[in-house]
Amino acid sequence: MTETLTSKATVTGERADLLVALAKQRTFLRLTTKDLTDEQARLRTTVSELCLGGLVKHVARVEKLWAEFILVGPSAMPDFTTWTEEDLARRAEEFRLLPGETLAGVLAEYEEIARRTDELVTTLPSLDATQPLPVAPWFEAGAAWSARRVLMHIVAETAQHAGHADILREALDGTKSMG
Repeated sequence: MTETLTSKATVTGERADLLVALAKQRTFLRLTTKDLTDEQARLRTTVSELCLGGLVKHVARVEKLWAEFILVGPSAMPDFTTWTEEDLARRAEEFRLLPGETLAGVLAEYEEIARRTDELVTTLPSLDATQPLPVAPWFEAGAAWSARRVLMHIVAETAQHAGHADILREALDGTKSMG
């Protein structure tokens, strides 16, 4: 399988597979926002705090953090051990499309983050390069992840949230993006 990127670089093998998997899950996520207004993208359609615009914003932020983690390690991540109530409140805003934010703007930012991640996949000297995970209750103490594992995590995270988004969209107007 070969994937040709806008940079005209041809990628094959494992890297091409990762790019295809990333592209597929990103497409599923973006599809859930097709033809929505900003107001619709802000709506909570289930008991969850999630809305479609906020979910795309969250996925974009997480992908950006993990891509940066591949390059610089745990310093790319917030220090989860010192989080305050204020930090938690800011994180909750990540899941909402706030006043002044637009769905088009969030999607454009996501597109740029995806482009940079794809470029990283094609240019990283080795997918075996590892970084120690940051200290957090959900990570095994002292563990390290390879770039490969981080990229697989981004695929999984995007797929999981694309499924959430599909449910939110169906609850909004009956549109089924994946089924």
